[in-house]
Amino acid sequence: MRDAARVVGWSTGLVATLAVVVVVSAAIGPVELDYLVVAKVLLNALAIPVGVGVGEQTLRVAGAGLTIPTLAVEFAPLFEFGVADAATTIVTVVRLPRIALGGVVGFALATAGVVMQGFFRNPMADPSIIGVSSGAAVGAVATIALPYAVPLALPTAAFLGAIGAAFGVYLLATEGGRTPVATLLLAGVAVQTFLGAVVSFLLLQSGESMEQAVFWLMGHLHLASWSDVTLVLPVALLGFGGLLAYARDLNVLLLGEEDAHALGVEVERTKRLLLAVASVMTGAAVAVTGVIGFVGLVVPHVMRLLVGPDHRILLPTSALAGATFLVATDTLARSAPAELPVGIVTAFLGAPFFLYLLRTREVHAL
Repeated sequence: MRDAARVVGWSTGLVATLAVVVVVSAAIGPVELDYLVVAKVLLNALAIPVGVGVGEQTLRVAGAGLTIPTLAVEFAPLFEFGVADAATTIVTVVRLPRIALGGVVGFALATAGVVMQGFFRNPMADPSIIGVSSGAAVGAVATIALPYAVPLALPTAAFLGAIGAAFGVYLLATEGGRTPVATLLLAGVAVQTFLGAVVSFLLLQSGESMEQAVFWLMGHLHLASWSDVTLVLPVALLGFGGLLAYARDLNVLLLGEEDAHALGVEVERTKRLLLAVASVMTGAAVAVTGVIGFVGLVVPHVMRLLVGPDHRILLPTSALAGATFLVATDTLARSAPAELPVGIVTAFLGAPFFLYLLRTREVHAL
């Protein structure tokens, strides 16, 4: 009961903080908007389903029209504040997709960071530790530098590269059905180094496309769209739900694999699932935004200092804090005199703060 109250208390505070950050972020831009106007626009966007019907959609197949039935859901707005159309368009069409994508990506990266730090029992671990970000970089830069050799959309190539690298590291570290954590870590470092060399080689071959490739590697949100949000959001929510269901097992794994096995945890199966879900979440996030560092490292570490190591509390609070952190840092990135990739801002703010934590707080292995 006490743990449930702590989760509710921390989560309520973080949701309120996220809401304030979203309103402030949506108000800032070339056209400044009043915070109250932005809040009204966001409230007007809230709606509930009130009816379900059957509609029709026409598809073009072999030059002919094919009509298929579709599900039509009718929504009713919860609020109807009077707001100018221009303000509504600026918030919902121009700024909100970027804010929403930042929130979803921060949510996913922070959640994956919690799992990686718990999995490796090391507060210095992050989602890229098993080569996910490096694999995504290879896929993306290969698409940019060799567009005819890699005929894939950039997010698709990045996602496939991320998942391929993660599972390649897992296979390299697995022997006899067991995957020692130390071996996995070393394999991840080796694969990251190798893939870093591949990325450097591809950059040399990219010619006039080098600027685009380097910009992607810095991490960005400026081209965000609602389609990007709909791609990442289901993965983030499903992955979070799956990991939260294994929060107790992750707590037990902190005791060591032998003790976890003695307490009834299927260690190898749990490790495979945790790695797979965290890798997919990270891959989906970096596939649409590029490599954004420090979110999955700093946010879980800070929240662990605040709420403790219990993953039943740490997972939801870190996820919300990650969403807030990335929305806030992206707001700073686009508010600069010359807009910066958000990956630069997260590193610029995250690294000094993390060094401050290391100097002022005693850091133990998990």
